[in-house]
Parts: sequence; structure tokens; C-alpha cells
Amino acid sequence: MVCLYPYVSIIASLLFVLKFCASDSYVAAVYEHVVILPEHTDIPVSPEEALALMNRNMDVLETAIKAAAQQGAHIIVTPEDAVYGWHFKRETIYPFLEDIPDPQVNWIPCTAPERFGPAPVQERLSCMARNNSIYVVANIGDKKACNSSVPQCPRDGHYQYNTDVVFDSEGKLVARYHKYNLFMMEKQFDYPKEPEVVTFDTPFGKFGIFTCFDILFNDPAVILVSKLKVDTVLFPTAWMNVLPHLTAIEFHSAWAMGMQVNLLAANTHNTSMEMTGSGIYAPDGPKAFHYNMETDDGHLLVAELDSRPHLSATPPATVNWSSYATSIKQFSCDEPDFPGVIFSDPFTFTELTTPEGNCTVCQKDLCCHLSYRMAEKREDEVYVLGAFDGLHVIEGKYYLQICTLLKCKNSDLKTCGQPVATAQTRFEAFLLSGTFGTRYVFPEVLLSGIQLAPGKFQVLSDGRLVNRHGISEPVITVTLFGRWYEKDPPQPQQASLYGYS
Repeated sequence: MVCLYPYVSIIASLLFVLKFCASDSYVAAVYEHVVILPEHTDIPVSPEEALALMNRNMDVLETAIKAAAQQGAHIIVTPEDAVYGWHFKRETIYPFLEDIPDPQVNWIPCTAPERFGPAPVQERLSCMARNNSIYVVANIGDKKACNSSVPQCPRDGHYQYNTDVVFDSEGKLVARYHKYNLFMMEKQFDYPKEPEVVTFDTPFGKFGIFTCFDILFNDPAVILVSKLKVDTVLFPTAWMNVLPHLTAIEFHSAWAMGMQVNLLAANTHNTSMEMTGSGIYAPDGPKAFHYNMETDDGHLLVAELDSRPHLSATPPATVNWSSYATSIKQFSCDEPDFPGVIFSDPFTFTELTTPEGNCTVCQKDLCCHLSYRMAEKREDEVYVLGAFDGLHVIEGKYYLQICTLLKCKNSDLKTCGQPVATAQTRFEAFLLSGTFGTRYVFPEVLLSGIQLAPGKFQVLSDGRLVNRHGISEPVITVTLFGRWYEKDPPQPQQASLYGYS
């Protein structure tokens, strides 16, 4: 009898080496998860009950992780809140938290689970990574004891952090990130004292990580890309879609293009809270994306990406976002300006009443120029050109400059800026530009049915957003979404227990 086991072992080792040797590309996966939520309660559950719920969610995640590995994925990102859900107060989330050590301790929870005390969640996630030879990115909760007599320490004697963890293909903890920009409903968590900028290297590029609301701010999102030059950003999120400019797939794809970086965005799926939209995004557009408000199903995306996009053979030209707009005279529009509102921001609009034309609308220092040609001007659909230059103050305070071509909800101009999901008007041509004061501008094109438009538009080096390949699909909005980080007000007191989010 011939024994094959040594040869099988050698072949398996060779396959593992080939999978993770340095290469020009890698296979990424993200999973949009329908989270099994805890019951509403003002009384903390037992640790056993907490773990039982988390294991139910991790059962689903493990199936997705195995499927991704079988499709050749090197890394998979799972969503924010995917393990334990939401509906928590500070006291009620505590049984769901574990002490997550600094990755410098060189720890594989799968093989040494009790090294830092009970850590069943970290153990299981580590084993998922190790058993499937895949990097696993997950969002869980961290707890850190402190001296309650110290002013910065919460009164209950510990910090609680919304935390991302990364386990490598051996199951080792290689990254830990505490979310810095907490959303308004995250009263159960504390702010870290300082923004954390977390990176780690792999054979397939340099990675950075942050969570959900962080993407709208300079720290840590812009710092990771502009200063630390990561190739890929890992992005667990629980994103509630806000039309017309802040749907998940729309803004996350635009952010990846504007920052010229790969972005792996894994969203939770909860249609009652407008949560859906995950994607694998590259600097030149989405490689895969998913948006589904019709059914309550999880969804796995797998796609190949360049490992080091900034070293590509044809690097993108640097964009001067105001170059074209400041070089031309303002166009006169057929209709007078009128005020409108998008997500509580006061826009200045002007209606596009003809099938084609040129138009300029201004607000403060921002002037938005549009040249366009519709395939047909429909009487039942109204489009406007809008501008906003100011501080957004609803779920956070951050400075925006936005130029947008968008469809109104109906023929009543008072509805311009309200959510719209479908359209019938096609554009043969559009050219949008603005006199932006910021260099951080994110180009968005959203089509009817909440769909992206990969390959159907481009940004020129002088800041013009233009369509490609003739007639578009029906358009909901064409937008240049600018973030002027230098004009943001100071961040809230990070040491506050009750921190503003």
C-alpha cells in the first residue's frame, strides 16, 4: 500500500505558500449580514446568554467565511455590530464585551484561548481564520479596566470601545482599532483618548482600518491614506442609507475613487432601518457591490483587486478640483434660484427647464457649473442644479461643499432634495464642476433603482465630472461631494463618559 499522506501535506503547504506569496493582486470578500438582534432590556443578561446570541451570529459569519475561502479569498470583512447587534445601553452591553489585548502580544486565541482571560469570541474568530487560511475582519466590543478615582475614568471603572479586530490566516491577532468618531446613538461606548491610526502589512499590500462614521472625518480616515499610504482600507459599517447623496454604495464607492484607494465595505442588512449596501471598491470604480431593500438576506461578495493600486502601471493624474470651474465665466440659467433642503442642509437650487443647456448656481464661495443634454425632456420629471457650502450639523458637525444635479421627487419644487429612488430621464451628456476650496472631493453618479455607474463616467484632471459612452441609464443624481476638513469645528471632548457622537 502506498502512503499518500506526506505528499498531500506537501501539496497543501505549496498551495498555502502560493496563495499568500507577494503578488500584484489578491481576492477580497465582504459579507452583508442580517444581524440576529438582542431583545430590548434595561437589565444586563448573563455572560452565557450574551455568548449564546453572539454564537448564533458567528454561526452565520462562519458559513460566509468558509464560502469566501473556498472561492479563493485572502481576506474577508464582516460588518459593524455583526456579532451582537444594537439596542444597548452602557450597562446592558457589558456582558458582550471582552478584553482585547494589543496585537503586539503575539497571540493566537485559537491555540491559547485563556492567555488573557476568557475570550470565547476572539477564540472562535481566530479559529475561523486559522481553519480557513484567510484573514478575518470583525467588529466586537473591548473593555478596559481603569481607576474610577481618575477624572477621565468612567464612574463604573472601565472603558468600553467599539472595536475592530483582524486575525491573519494563522489566527493571530494582527490589528485592533477603537472607533474614534462615534455615531449619535452609540452612548454605550467611550471615545479613545486619541484617534488611533492602525495599519498592518500583508503579502498582498498594506492595510488600514476604521469603522462606519469615521469615513466622514479626517482622523483617522484621511490620515491613513494621505500620510500612511495604505493600499486597502477595511471598513466594517452599520450604514443607514440617506438619499440622495449618502447611500452606502454611492458614497463609499465615491470615497474610494476620491482617495484613490481600495475600500472593502461590509454593511449590516436591516431593511426596516434602511441598512444595506456593501461593496469591494477600487480607485477606478466598484469591482462588486450589493444593494437590496427588497428581501432580508445576507450576501457575500468576492472580487479581485490590485494589491498596490498606487503603484499601478498607469497611475491616475492628480485632480485639481477647481481648475476648470475657476477658468470659465459663470453661465446664466433660464430660471431664478430658489432655496431647498437636503438632509437638513440649506441648498441653493435652480431648475433645468430645457432639454440641454449650461447653468451656474452659487452659494457663498462655491459656484457649480453644469453643461448637459437630456435624451428627452420629460414633463413629469424635474431636475435641478444645486450648491451647498456650509457646516452640516445633524448627526455630526462637518463642513461640506456640494455641487449636485438631481431629480426632484415630483414637479413641486418644494420636493427637490427629498429621497428619490427611481427615474426615467436619460442624459446624453453631462459635465459638472465647482470652485471647490478643498482638495477632497468625491464623485458620485447614482442611477435609477439605487445602482452605481461603473465605467460610465470619469473625472478629468481639471476637476470636471463627465459622462462616458453616450446615453446614460436614468439618473437620480450626479454629484461632486466635497469635504473641507480644515473647516470642521473641534471634535468633542474625547475623555467624556457620555461623549457627544
